[in-house]
Amino acid sequence: MNSTLSIKRAIIENIDSIMDIVSKCTQNMISNGIFQWNDDYPSRETFLNDIEDENLYVLFKKDKIIGCVSFCNKMDEFYEKVEWISDSKNNVYVHRLAITPFEQGNGYSKILMNYIEKECKTRHVDSIRLDTFSVNEKNNKLYEGLGYKKLGQIYFRKQSDYPFNCYEKLLR
Repeated sequence: MNSTLSIKRAIIENIDSIMDIVSKCTQNMISNGIFQWNDDYPSRETFLNDIEDENLYVLFKKDKIIGCVSFCNKMDEFYEKVEWISDSKNNVYVHRLAITPFEQGNGYSKILMNYIEKECKTRHVDSIRLDTFSVNEKNNKLYEGLGYKKLGQIYFRKQSDYPFNCYEKLLR
């Protein structure tokens, strides 16, 4: 990893920077016809819960936060319909990956995902699972390029009538 970059567990003092990034990402996606996030999701409360649960990580470039991602072992009920590759209960779920639009296209999402993979291997996790908006070609290409297998789709009607693709990568 570049010496000007670091990844740290998010703390409450990071919340305003995180929400600024999320707001800019939401506006950027919507302006590009990608209705993955909106005014309701992801919310400040969601990120505060991520911080409280110690699941949220921030990417610093020098001393400025340029991205964030949450990952945890809890499977949300909307994932129960997905036919996952691993039948293990020892999986990690990735949520809310965001890189400030000004810094997108520089490989920072890959850096965060590689960090998660390394952490998961250290923790002896069996697989990493996630979803991304089916219309977000950039994200789908990212995850497929990192070796994630597309398994199915789920819907979040409050966000979009389009489906979200579910992905999994086996680690063991």
